[in-house]
Amino acid sequence: MGNFADATRQAVRGGLVPTLGVVLLFGGWSGAASAAQTYDFSPGERKVVSRVDPDYPDALKKLYIGGVVRVEVLIAPSGAVKSTKLLGGSPILGQSCMKAIKQWKYSPAAADETLMVKIEFDPHR
Repeated sequence: MGNFADATRQAVRGGLVPTLGVVLLFGGWSGAASAAQTYDFSPGERKVVSRVDPDYPDALKKLYIGGVVRVEVLIAPSGAVKSTKLLGGSPILGQSCMKAIKQWKYSPAAADETLMVKIEFDPHR
């Protein structure tokens, strides 16, 4: 597996990802720590009703350490986040993302759903 797209295709083919949802870029929220992030939602996907912004550790930002974090999120029918799994990116930024995502609330649905969340940290913003 050379890259994330290959890994995602293999996971879907192998049945590792029961329902592959949307790849989201989150950020663009107010505040200095989150000003280094942007977000976009794909239409027709399960929506985030409430979210907590991931922290961008000051030490990493000052050292211009950023990057993309990919997290697999399992959402219960109620909209609560059941679990998160770091798929790629900085372990420190990944922990910050997973801590925040576990507090998110999604719109209700008929069954569990697995989404791929992609969060970009840009220290130059």
